[in-house]
Amino acid sequence: MKISEYTAYDATGLTELVAKREVTPTELARCAAEAIAARNPKVNAVVELYADRIEKLDETTLGNGPFRGVPFLIKDIGGHLDGRRIEFGSRLCAGLTTTDGDTHVGRLFKAAGLNIIGRSNAPEYSMSGTTENALYGNTSTPWREGYSAGGSTGGGAAAVAAGMVPMAHGSDIAGSIRIPAALCGGVGLKPSRGRVSIGPKIDEGGWGLAANFAQTKSIRDTAALLDCMAVPQPGDPFVIPKPAESYASLIRQEPPKLKIGWSTKPLNDRPVDPEIAAAVERTAKLLASLGHEVEEDHPDYDGEDAAQRMLDVWFFDFPKRIDSYAAQTGRKPGPGTLEPVTLAIYEYAKTISTPQFLTAHGALNTMRRKLGPYFQRHDLWLSPTTAAVAEPWGRYNLGRTDLSPQAYMAHIFRQIQFCFPHNVMGTPAISLPVAMHSSGLPIGVQLGARPAEEHLLLQVAAVLERECGWGEKVVPMAVRAV
Repeated sequence: MKISEYTAYDATGLTELVAKREVTPTELARCAAEAIAARNPKVNAVVELYADRIEKLDETTLGNGPFRGVPFLIKDIGGHLDGRRIEFGSRLCAGLTTTDGDTHVGRLFKAAGLNIIGRSNAPEYSMSGTTENALYGNTSTPWREGYSAGGSTGGGAAAVAAGMVPMAHGSDIAGSIRIPAALCGGVGLKPSRGRVSIGPKIDEGGWGLAANFAQTKSIRDTAALLDCMAVPQPGDPFVIPKPAESYASLIRQEPPKLKIGWSTKPLNDRPVDPEIAAAVERTAKLLASLGHEVEEDHPDYDGEDAAQRMLDVWFFDFPKRIDSYAAQTGRKPGPGTLEPVTLAIYEYAKTISTPQFLTAHGALNTMRRKLGPYFQRHDLWLSPTTAAVAEPWGRYNLGRTDLSPQAYMAHIFRQIQFCFPHNVMGTPAISLPVAMHSSGLPIGVQLGARPAEEHLLLQVAAVLERECGWGEKVVPMAVRAV
């Protein structure tokens, strides 16, 4: 198979070729490695390849799920694969290896048939809305070299957009799947809280704010993978409802008539780029023309307060975590092992008291209660994904020395202001590449739904995919442009 052929398919298309024996999983792995070799030097999305999953692949080790043999990347976070390096994009953790078994996420990816061929780049401890780090360097959006791929799953999103792999692992605590999907022109679904098991090492990632899933380039891939990952595991603290039919079958059905609220009103003090706001409004008009009841409506949410509360929740136990890594690697937390913002947050987090954490956690609960009525009025919430398209490296990275922890958190939340509400609520949300900016960079539009109603998101997303034809866009730095 030629690379130009390989990159033309989504994951479902590649699996169909494997099933028909027109190509083997080993051939696909070789294509992925060749594509990575061609574009990674400029994009810098992949930080490690697993030789035993490419040239030395034992195809009998692949799961028999719907993506058997599809090349896949795991994000450099979470330690999902036993015996593999996991460095969290940090010099403190360089060379660290997972030794306590696969997580449920890792096992489910494997059971889906995915061939995990390597690791994707991420910012240090996935703490940023851009993928720039001192350990492996910066990841570019494949649309423009030197511009952010977003974060924290920028490596995975850039790899998918550049044609290296058709899908890649992602995680999301404040928009980290959806932000890079928007900036790289891909599809990024954050599932509902409890939809994909976070165990067995922890019960609730980020005190319930975090979720695992993937970066994809088609809705059919997203739906079929969700069927594979939405499998409750023993000991999970929550098991949430699923539709009677599979997500893969539901996206082939037209959605019911829905009530859709849309908003581009800023949730903090950063205005939304006018072209992004216009793309949201055009999407609202398109959905109205398709028979949905659509109205402009703004949620009750204070984005400035959310940023500060998140600081005291996310990083409450951060020093314990960092000190544990230091004990494992024999290195000390400091300027030579942690980036400036990370080190400042590490020191700040030592001062977060239990009452301070509980107060902040309670404030997020209050925010959730205020946001909830929006989904009494509407089935879906349509908004921008980010306030701006991709920006040059340096604006959001953890190497800055001019921002306090509080100022840094407020700074990145201005860009991701529409993402975090869905982490607060635990609601599913998806970023879709429905438009292009006059600068030549992609625009992401976000849809959110009530908890456990991913099927409605995916049905509407399938319609927008059909109407907007985002798969036809040519990415300047993609492999097929070689």
